Amino acid sequence: MAKIIDKEYEEKKKKIIGKYIKQSSDAPMPGRSGRPGPGGPGGRPGGGPGGGPRGMHASGKPKNTMATIGRIFSYIRKDVFKLIIVLLCVAVSSGSAVVATYLLAPAINSLVETGVSVEKKVMNLALTLILMAIIYAVGILANLLQQRIMITISQNALSNIRSDLYKKLGRLPIRYHDSKTTGELMSRFTNDVDTIGEMLNNTVIQLISGIVTIVTTLFAMIFINWSLTVVTVVTIPVLTLAGGMIASRSRRFYKGQQAALGAVNGYIEETVTGQKVVKVFCHEEQAKEEFGILSDELRRNQLRAQFFGGIMGPVMGNMSQITFAITATVGGILCVLTALKNPITAIIGTMDIGGLTAFTNYSRHFSRPINEVSMQVNTIFSALAGAERVFDVMDEEPEKDSKEAIYEIYTEEEFAPLLQSVKGEDGAELSEEEKIEKLRELGKVMIKGEVELKDVTFGYVPDKTILKNIDVKAHVGEKIAFVGSTGAGKTTITNLINRFYDIDEGVITIDGIDIKEIKRDSLRGHMAMVLQDTHLFTGTVRENIRYGRLDATDEEVEQAAKTASAHSFIKRLENGYDTMLEGDGANLSQGQRQLLNIARAAISKAPILILDEATSSVDTRTEKHIEHGMDRLMKNRTTFVIAHRLSTVRDSNKIIVLEKGEIIEQGTHEELLELKGRYYELYTGAVELD
Repeated sequence: MAKIIDKEYEEKKKKIIGKYIKQSSDAPMPGRSGRPGPGGPGGRPGGGPGGGPRGMHASGKPKNTMATIGRIFSYIRKDVFKLIIVLLCVAVSSGSAVVATYLLAPAINSLVETGVSVEKKVMNLALTLILMAIIYAVGILANLLQQRIMITISQNALSNIRSDLYKKLGRLPIRYHDSKTTGELMSRFTNDVDTIGEMLNNTVIQLISGIVTIVTTLFAMIFINWSLTVVTVVTIPVLTLAGGMIASRSRRFYKGQQAALGAVNGYIEETVTGQKVVKVFCHEEQAKEEFGILSDELRRNQLRAQFFGGIMGPVMGNMSQITFAITATVGGILCVLTALKNPITAIIGTMDIGGLTAFTNYSRHFSRPINEVSMQVNTIFSALAGAERVFDVMDEEPEKDSKEAIYEIYTEEEFAPLLQSVKGEDGAELSEEEKIEKLRELGKVMIKGEVELKDVTFGYVPDKTILKNIDVKAHVGEKIAFVGSTGAGKTTITNLINRFYDIDEGVITIDGIDIKEIKRDSLRGHMAMVLQDTHLFTGTVRENIRYGRLDATDEEVEQAAKTASAHSFIKRLENGYDTMLEGDGANLSQGQRQLLNIARAAISKAPILILDEATSSVDTRTEKHIEHGMDRLMKNRTTFVIAHRLSTVRDSNKIIVLEKGEIIEQGTHEELLELKGRYYELYTGAVELD
């Protein structure tokens, strides 16, 4: 029985880990009801928890280590002057250690020299110690300066990395955001960038310092005795081989650690955001179990990564001690041979007590940089794994206009100043038609808001068609409603109108212009959306409404609120329009948040409006307020409405009934009732929307 339970747990564990960590980001993301594609047939993209950490690559070795390192250091090169100062400080710091160590040779030799008075020996020793103190003080000051400057360089680099990453996220298409959870994307800015910062703050300077120390120490060792230098240097390949073997194992586990850490963060974000859903369905125990599995997987990867990273230092340290012992032993033998004036010293070089003391210290200096780098292997591989994940986002194909996007569109109000500024040759006056044509040649076009879909076919993935041969025409100021079952393709149509996705076949036009010929920013800037899921930003009520048009005046903000029927409740808030909203407007009701959403759309003055189930999550009384606000909002605008409550679309100029991605009925409310078809069945309750 215990074996059966263990087997079931292992299967569950394997499923959870595979779900959140090992699924490739290239795989299609499950949508609503587990259907393939970004959102299932006609469903919203990203209907599930998103790709999340499951979109990470769990492979151990970076795809291109040298390229990743090169890109990290490309951010440092921007402070090249400061970097030169750092290199000079490193040279001074490392050089001071080499020079001060060399002074040990004459100091000790003077102490063992015969025929010299004790007073003179003490004087020589005192002078040597003072000189060494001065040299070490210079080295310490150089070291402090290099650390201070390097921190500035690294923080500048991190700031630029974060800035580039944030800018790139803003340019990525909706399709990409649909495939990722907030937790996964946040881990790029926190965990991954932090590991890069840790490496730049500490490891970079140690690498530079180590190289300089190795080179200067090697020359000093050769100067003292070349043959003993050979004995010391030949042990380096053994140190390198041991370090390489450990590093090759730890690299894989550090990659897995970063992926598992992102998975844990993503799961926490997902469950904390949906805490109400977790509680209402009594899902706490299962959530704890799933989190425990992910946390245990993180622990397992961390144990392996930290173990191999941790043993690097002791292994390398003990091997360097062996090297030191060999060097000291061979050096002692050379001292004896030198004292005996053995002829072989003419070939292999001489050695005295002072020289041996300095040389053994140099041997420590020589192996120390290798040990320091080995101790930093944890940071190096964590940083490389994190940097690769950051650069993966930066390398994603951004959303950009094609060559055919040549037009910028304007409302009649926006177009008027442009018309006035157009002049003919030599300042000659032109007719309005000539001015319009001239502006069109410059890619500037006035629109009124007539939208048409002609024979549109679309699928989120190539082998699954969501919409089939859709033909819809909305005249200026008309209200077009889409109704139908979940997954019929209603939201998909609106996503295509604002070019969140591009159609496979057919054409979508605004005032006869193919939307592919309109620049994306200009297109979306002339569409307002009110979604079922509201989102308010941290800031005042006024700032949240003004988000729809940043140059709007306070009077226009209040007018937009009145249009949305939000003015009265805003005035009752503690600080009115200056009331601070936090936590996505947690101190407001769902209806109040939706009214602010409508006010945000109202202030935009966009001629095209999309309402996506804007009243589906509010009560009937609140719905009336929202409907009044939307009625005023829709006045003189071309409006597309998606609604489950058919009572909200009765006054539409045209109601389009969709099923399985096809239009099966269309007409006014009365015309569709007379047909006694699908709409009639839905409206009378003979069948229900699913």
